[in-house]
Amino acid sequence: MNLSENALRVLNKRYLAKDENGNVIETVEDMFKRVASAVAAADKIYDKDADVSITEKKFYDLMTTLRFIPNSPTLMNAGRPLGQLSACFVLPIEDSMEGIFDSVKNAALIHKSGGGTGFSFSRLRPKGSTVKTTGGVASGPVSFLKVFNSATEAVKQGGTRRGANMAILRVDHPDIMEFIKCKEDNSEITNFNISIGITEKFMEAVFKGEDYELIDPYTKSVSEKLNAKEVFETIIKMAWRNGEPGIVFLDRMNKDNPTPSLGEIESTNPCGEQPLLPFESCNLGSINLVKMLKLKDYRYEVDYELLENTIYDAVHFLDNVIDVNKYPLPQIEKRTKLTRKIGLGVMGFADMLIMLKIPYNSQKAVDFADNLMGFIDEKSKKASRELAKKRGAFPAFYDSIYKDEKPIRNATTTTIAPTGTISIIAGVSSGIEPLFAVAFVRNVMDNDKLTEVHPYFENMIKERGIYSKDLMLKVAQMGTPAHIKEIPEDIKRIFVTAHDVSPIWHIRMQAAFQKHTDNAVSKTVNFKNEATVEDVRQVYILAYKLGCKGVTIYRDGSREGQVLNVGTLDNKNEEEKSSPRQRPQITRGITEKVRVGCGNLYITVNYDDDGICEVFTNVGKAGGCPSQSEATARLISIALRSGMSPSEIVEQLKGIRCHSTLRQRANNSDIKVLSCPDAIARTIEKLMNLNQRQKGMDLDEITDVAELIPPKDIKIEKIRCPECKSTITHQDGCVICPNCGYSKCS
Repeated sequence: MNLSENALRVLNKRYLAKDENGNVIETVEDMFKRVASAVAAADKIYDKDADVSITEKKFYDLMTTLRFIPNSPTLMNAGRPLGQLSACFVLPIEDSMEGIFDSVKNAALIHKSGGGTGFSFSRLRPKGSTVKTTGGVASGPVSFLKVFNSATEAVKQGGTRRGANMAILRVDHPDIMEFIKCKEDNSEITNFNISIGITEKFMEAVFKGEDYELIDPYTKSVSEKLNAKEVFETIIKMAWRNGEPGIVFLDRMNKDNPTPSLGEIESTNPCGEQPLLPFESCNLGSINLVKMLKLKDYRYEVDYELLENTIYDAVHFLDNVIDVNKYPLPQIEKRTKLTRKIGLGVMGFADMLIMLKIPYNSQKAVDFADNLMGFIDEKSKKASRELAKKRGAFPAFYDSIYKDEKPIRNATTTTIAPTGTISIIAGVSSGIEPLFAVAFVRNVMDNDKLTEVHPYFENMIKERGIYSKDLMLKVAQMGTPAHIKEIPEDIKRIFVTAHDVSPIWHIRMQAAFQKHTDNAVSKTVNFKNEATVEDVRQVYILAYKLGCKGVTIYRDGSREGQVLNVGTLDNKNEEEKSSPRQRPQITRGITEKVRVGCGNLYITVNYDDDGICEVFTNVGKAGGCPSQSEATARLISIALRSGMSPSEIVEQLKGIRCHSTLRQRANNSDIKVLSCPDAIARTIEKLMNLNQRQKGMDLDEITDVAELIPPKDIKIEKIRCPECKSTITHQDGCVICPNCGYSKCS
């Protein structure tokens, strides 16, 4: 196997089996043998005389040649006691206290097993509705969304992946405006991506500038009317502000629902590419398109024969997963086996275009994508029908949209997923996204810098006779060759990165793949920081008109801008990175008095031109535990000056409870916090949010502590991976580290 150092690092950390002490106890080859053996065993269900060893070898070769890799839970859990192999789940939320907390419990079980969950909160009655059984008042979907978020925070996903969720609310729900704005504060609801469920009726009203009706899901009556255009504008402005909410076109998803007799599609998985019925799951896998190329007359072309064979083997593999899977809930097993949905997708598409010398942002690339995905979809259906001849159609076939056609084994066969970490294993670009960077700098031992360059780019530069280490470093520092005069124009045209591609081309590419994809397409439309609200609006409208099933956008720096920082860490040497920077001579900041269980706690948070850099605490006359607070503040200060993100510190401290403070809080309305660490986190957060508001709003709208901070130009800090300190990219509402595979949704 030809695995990169990066791939081996990710496999060792996240995939290979470990003993009770955390020591790796299997090789990469052992992992693929374990997965191939477990998945091949399903053949015996349909033919007791089947030679499983043949299938096992076929699956092993499929993965070890890196032609196809299944979703992460399959790699992690196949052939091991947990045995949960699916990545995507959708759970219903019923409008009752029992139903709501059943869903919380079920989500926790799924997260523990390594899956991600999607929910529709649209069945919950709106805020302020009367609850007849208790005589109380309903708190509404957003309040329960926060309950689900807190539950996710408490469950680390299978010890290897962080819990991820999608929350969807229909645009005609009475609480829609509260939901649209519920992630206005970046520190709230951090374990959910949120999307608005858009209907055709709503979009028609948007184009006409008319009002539309909000429907109470409990009474089924019209509660009020809103102007559709104004609601749409609010969605767009919030997305421009920090990337959320996304939108999903619910009617469009249900139009393609293969089994409408089983119910309505209400939600998707966390990244939006897999619409599912309540209690349905789906297992995904992706074909490595770089491996589908062959050289002919010194030029690359698509090897369609190899691609077809790979599709057949991958469909066989994914169908087997359904049978050997250990489902977290019996309802999920029943519903999943009724439809037998699989999601075959691709990765390395940007790399494939580069090797074919087709610019990503061109009509030629869009046409190529149309033809390529058309071929994959057609052959996956053919492979599924071949399986149905031996194994039978999916059980709900005769009540499905396929009932008048030849039997097919799987209700859906194609999905375009983001492929965050499996694309690192394969050593290719993620999903159908453009390149994240053509080159980047990795810091290694002895104060040295290692420039990692896209291999095909490096080869082309060497062929032109202009290669030098300094030139490669220059490309790495910028991430793209677009503005480097030494690079020939034809090479610049091919090696485009996400920000070199205009948002319009992002959407056109997404639409080309969606045209031939049963489920949906995971794709982030990247905007430069200076993009306007109007730019976002045009993309949302185009996505609707071109037939996309949803849109996720991200404007560069719109989340990271909350940190007060000028410049990045890239220009510092290794010694400076490995130890805290010196305390600056002059700082600016705020001091806040907070009432805690021990009395008054005075918290000072200071910053300089490189960001928030220190925290001081002082306990008032009542005494309390000053040593613990001072120790906490000192550790925070060291972490901040070592480059740790303030948002990560806030996430760790916020919510910590102290019995003394909680006791006093019960009788003292002046106490608004849970403990001293919680108070410190909230003050740091206040400074962060203040800066974000200064950046995204008019100054005359700012209240609170704004007058304490002198006006100052704020520049964007590239957010850093908390594990390896590399720059993180955004995909589908998630942050993903292309270096070590760390990921976190929302």
